Amino acid sequence: MESIKADHEGVDELLQAQSHVWNHLLRFISSMSLKCAVELEIPDIIHNHGQPITISELALALSIHPPKVQSLYRLMRILVHSGFFAEHKISGQEKGYKLTLSSKLLLKDDPLSTRHFFLAMLDPVFMKPWQYVSAWFQNDDPVPFSTANGKIMWDYAANEPKMNHLFNEAMASDGLLIASAVLSKCKGVFQGLESLVDVAGGTGTLTKVLAKTYPNMDCTVFDLPHVVAGLQGSENLKYIGGNMFEKVPPGEAILLKWILHDWNDEECVKILKVCKEAIGSKDKGKLIIIDIVMEKQDADEQTIEAELYWDMLMMALPNGRERNEEEWNKLFVDAGFNHYKIYHVLGIRSLIELFP
Repeated sequence: MESIKADHEGVDELLQAQSHVWNHLLRFISSMSLKCAVELEIPDIIHNHGQPITISELALALSIHPPKVQSLYRLMRILVHSGFFAEHKISGQEKGYKLTLSSKLLLKDDPLSTRHFFLAMLDPVFMKPWQYVSAWFQNDDPVPFSTANGKIMWDYAANEPKMNHLFNEAMASDGLLIASAVLSKCKGVFQGLESLVDVAGGTGTLTKVLAKTYPNMDCTVFDLPHVVAGLQGSENLKYIGGNMFEKVPPGEAILLKWILHDWNDEECVKILKVCKEAIGSKDKGKLIIIDIVMEKQDADEQTIEAELYWDMLMMALPNGRERNEEEWNKLFVDAGFNHYKIYHVLGIRSLIELFP
């Protein structure tokens, strides 16, 4: 009997292992199901409905073909399971669906929406490289994106207006949310600054907020010429085109928001050295970095998983990486900086003050 029991336990372990494999094999279904809901604007329909919406009401709003109403229920069921919608009993056995905080971040017209970023990362141009990662490991291409698309991501964006727009919209969609978090958690970092240069700042979403919050601070958004072309500034905000590997406009503070993780160590040191030269006052000037710092002691499982996903994303698309504090410190030392402070207060990202 002991041997039969052991066999049964072995089978149970194998079945659990099979479920583990299946869950990871089919994990793409979660993001693709959510993409479907976002493209159908289901979060917006529920929001505009003003109260929990039934499947029949949702099907009517979407003009769903009657035989597919049951499939719509199945779509909502998996999105309830993954926490993007919540069920709410309306009357009797009838259920309605309402938004969660996560799905509110996918509303089309919400200023804090991450919808553009979400759809950009699931666009075929950005999804295609994942089909080539194994081939990339055995060739001499710099990054899976170039294996899939024939050129590195930055060159592709410079020559493809649609992708350039998609990428800039994705970065801008993150700007207002991180601006809100920065001003809530790290407002003192920017107080008293006379000037700030947002390097590779895209369309300047974050810097616009900073310029409005600190009207006495001269703000500059610096990015590649094709990124800032046609963008209009304001009284204390201007746009300048150029190359951050060559020269950066001078400022008391230089801001690098979610930039350094796009590049390898050698490139990061070069960027940091150029930024160090641009800091106007060596006594009170500083570099402000917003990026992920991996392997934080108090990180929960969800944060760790997100950090690992981002590290793989950096490997597949721009040839960058996420770094732990020791790895960040090495970059700072190699670039000639003296000391730094880290504030772990921006979700999976952190703010680093770096002093020359």
